[in-house]
Amino acid sequence: MTESGGEQPPAPAAEAPSDSPAAATSAVTVGGAPPPDYLHDSEVDDLGTPGRPFSNQSPFLWGLKVGLGALLAWWLFNRIEQIGSVLLLIVVSLFIAVGLNPLVELFMRRGLKRAWATLIVIIGVVLAVAGFVWSIAPILADQIAAISDNAPIWLDQLQHNATVRSLDGKYHIVDRIRSFLVNGDLIKNIFGGVLGIGKAVLGFFGNAFVVTVMTLYFLASLPRVKQGLYRLAPASRRPRVSLLGDRVLRNIGGYVSGAFIVASAAGISTLIFLFIVGLGDYAVALALVVAMLDVIPMIGATLGAVFVSAIGFATDWKVGIALVIFYIVYQQLENYVIYPRVMSRSVDIPGVVTVIAALIGASLLGVIGALLAIPTAASILLIVNEVVVPRQENR
Repeated sequence: MTESGGEQPPAPAAEAPSDSPAAATSAVTVGGAPPPDYLHDSEVDDLGTPGRPFSNQSPFLWGLKVGLGALLAWWLFNRIEQIGSVLLLIVVSLFIAVGLNPLVELFMRRGLKRAWATLIVIIGVVLAVAGFVWSIAPILADQIAAISDNAPIWLDQLQHNATVRSLDGKYHIVDRIRSFLVNGDLIKNIFGGVLGIGKAVLGFFGNAFVVTVMTLYFLASLPRVKQGLYRLAPASRRPRVSLLGDRVLRNIGGYVSGAFIVASAAGISTLIFLFIVGLGDYAVALALVVAMLDVIPMIGATLGAVFVSAIGFATDWKVGIALVIFYIVYQQLENYVIYPRVMSRSVDIPGVVTVIAALIGASLLGVIGALLAIPTAASILLIVNEVVVPRQENR
């Protein structure tokens, strides 16, 4: 108490040295908040209040994620494009394995294990192809040489036609074809000379070896491959997925075997008719061309017919007319009798879907794409009818 009776003011607190721990603690303690635990007494700094974290909806982060995703997608696309030929060989091998699987299962029903049945089928196919090539190669080479030797004569005979003469006068088509056949420029332009022919032959045998080995692997392990793929489906839906998958594989196998039967019928009928009309010197080569082209959907049979008929007209106009009549009748027989009966147990697909699928497959992968397109479209149509349509009906 002072003399005036008032209270004496409190004495000021002693100031702590600036380098003391108390000063550092008071500097960080703002608004009564304690300092962080990781700050030691001797190493305390005022770093300020942390700001708000970045928002996931920030345009900057969103654009960065989209850009990185686009770059990754582009990189993956380029890598897949680089291995496109390998992927195509894998698809072809799997396609052939599925096509040969019914034959393997036939041997398995006779009591053989899958490994032995697969080995027998592969050896049989390889021996059949090798024997066919070995027996037909000399005849085929002689007939191809005969066709090449007679082609200039046939071109001279075609020039007697007024339409051909008018076209040749504008575009010189006949002269160019003759120069290709006489000088051998056609083979050089196709394969790039002797070195290109060697590379093409080596590439063909290399691809054939890879396809054979991978077909053997897929054929031997097809049940395990199927089960592994089916296990990716949820357990509740796995039985139905297995049934649908087996149905798809049966369709593909039936289509492969059916296409082989139809092509063989076209080649054998052509071979017989060519001997009848007097073109036996070229019958084997031309029948092989027809059989190979007949495998191509939609246009293969027509291309083979046009090719053989053109050679028939160049040889004798009566032979050409006979070939045209024969192919008109045979294609009707193939389209309405042979093909429906052979394919009745494999693929069930409308005609318009067949045309669209073949066009899309040919534009994407060429001849192989056209071959794979029809069973692929049939499989997609089966899944749509069995899965998508019932689900839409129940809604």
